[in-house]
Amino acid sequence: MTGDRAVLRSTTTMSAWRNWAGTVTARPARTVSPSSVEELVGEVRAAAADGLRVKAVGSGHSFTSVAATDGVFVRPDLLTGIREIDRAAGTVTVAAGTPLKRLNTALAREGLSLTNMGDIMEQTVAGATSTGTHGTGRDSASIAAQIRALELVTADGTVLRCSAEENPEIFAVARIGLGALGVITAVTFAVEPVFLLTAREEPMSFDRVTAEFDQHVAENEHFEFYWFPHTGNCNTKRNNRSAGPAAPPGRVAGWVEDELLSNGAFRVACALGRAVPATIPALARVSSRALSARTYTDIPYKVFTSPRRVRFVEMEYALPREAAVGALREVKAMLERSPLKVSFPVEIRTAPADDIALSTASGRETAYIAVHLYRGTPHRSYFTAVERIMTAHGGRPHWGKIHTRDAGYLAAAYPRFAEFTAVRDRLDPDRLFGNDYLRRVLGD
Repeated sequence: MTGDRAVLRSTTTMSAWRNWAGTVTARPARTVSPSSVEELVGEVRAAAADGLRVKAVGSGHSFTSVAATDGVFVRPDLLTGIREIDRAAGTVTVAAGTPLKRLNTALAREGLSLTNMGDIMEQTVAGATSTGTHGTGRDSASIAAQIRALELVTADGTVLRCSAEENPEIFAVARIGLGALGVITAVTFAVEPVFLLTAREEPMSFDRVTAEFDQHVAENEHFEFYWFPHTGNCNTKRNNRSAGPAAPPGRVAGWVEDELLSNGAFRVACALGRAVPATIPALARVSSRALSARTYTDIPYKVFTSPRRVRFVEMEYALPREAAVGALREVKAMLERSPLKVSFPVEIRTAPADDIALSTASGRETAYIAVHLYRGTPHRSYFTAVERIMTAHGGRPHWGKIHTRDAGYLAAAYPRFAEFTAVRDRLDPDRLFGNDYLRRVLGD
């Protein structure tokens, strides 16, 4: 009966869905927004009875078609909010459709925080964790590595809970599950009392930052840098815990840096570069010198994250950390001898090894190299050239960003790949949660 009621609430649609970057379009047979786990169970069972596949879709911030389907789109808009805060255990359980922005602000009101996070917070909890969203960190990086328990609806309509103690073999793979194992309904994160971070942003030359890369990673809790192609200029960011007091950027100074320069002026430069590519090297030299050194102290999500209003396409590869500097230098040399013109900076971050089967940092100390282009700019030549360099170093592509790897490559790149696919075969033998992307990267 639950399933029948849920189907009546479903919205049949032929309108196209597009992701944030405009790289993926889907036309689902119907879109549903269940308001409870019980309703979701009904929707999953109804889809199976109708011979339709099921995909949950969040904010659309993945650049790949990981969430695309012509079957049933599950929108988790009504599955939001904090279910429970356990201060003794240091955990928070949150409904899977909750945007990270709402989670971060709600935790801050409770005097709590995640340990680390990515650089934007528009994604849903389930979408961000399922694709391996990460920040940068010497000791912590991936959001999924902070998960302590999961709840998901599997293909037969079972509400399955897993943790290190309950269904541990599923927990070992499901924290980064690509939507292939079921529809996540709740996530339990480890949290800690809210703390202060001091951010130090500083321009630095490419030669200096690459020569000192290991030193910066060792000396800072969170280190990242951006290199501006066609220049020898970088911008570095070091985040470290602080005893305070809080000293956030001034309202005017913060607006100038984060909105006028990083978004407004940068959008104009990107649009001009797309229209007249020959101007890009000169624009890059100006852009790389526009951001000045600054230091500020604030609660974590206000330091880790920043607004990203300029739309782009992105490819990111995870490399063994010791290979990162050499690979980045190869990218720089490739651009210097090619006719390619690149207006977006290249981003470099790090992560410690973790124990999640399909984490890009699974089993190895990791550095990430991310390349971007302004949305609407042809990206294939640039991304193909960079991908060739990354794969030569044993790179693992970010699951939510553009790449061309398939299951044959990925099975060799991930020692625990077969462990994941075995759990998938058990939980979803008929591929109710499958799609073309998962067929490519996981096989069938």
